Amino acid sequence: MENLVRMYAEALKFIDQTGIPFKDFHPGVGPYGEPQVLKRTLDYLRKEYPKEFKDAKTKRTPDVLVPNQWALEFKIVRPFGDNGKEAEHWSQNLLHPYSGNVSSIGDIYKLLNLHISERKGILIFTFENDPPVIDLDLIINCFEHISIQLLELPLGKRNVAHCENLIHPVHKKARVFGWEITRY
Repeated sequence: MENLVRMYAEALKFIDQTGIPFKDFHPGVGPYGEPQVLKRTLDYLRKEYPKEFKDAKTKRTPDVLVPNQWALEFKIVRPFGDNGKEAEHWSQNLLHPYSGNVSSIGDIYKLLNLHISERKGILIFTFENDPPVIDLDLIINCFEHISIQLLELPLGKRNVAHCENLIHPVHKKARVFGWEITRY
């Protein structure tokens, strides 16, 4: 998981540095939607790490399947929009603690019910100001606490990689967090 998190951070940085905007937003990786950023990161990873990602594909469940290696679900945590205003309901994609929803916690349940041989994991991309206006460590800690302590979900050790000096005027830095689902 540690290497996977590092490779995804590298891919985010690469996408950011191309300066290609998503739709009519400012250039940089921060405004990309989940499907678009997953496609672009996977394109990069297939090119740079063909041994690991040659046959990887985006799917509905899981978000990314790396055959014989990983079944991965992803979420983006972005408290501010392209315009610098705080986004409404930005934290619910991470914390909504019920099976069957689209939160990261819901994704853990989805992975637990997925009967495949690949290792399973959750990755979260955070985009934030520099210096941060909202402390995203708090929400990551809440995600872990709810998942592990309250719901007793098998979330493994936290792995994190940083992307600094991004070109977007609001999304100046990113972090990639990843956890393996440790039993299934």
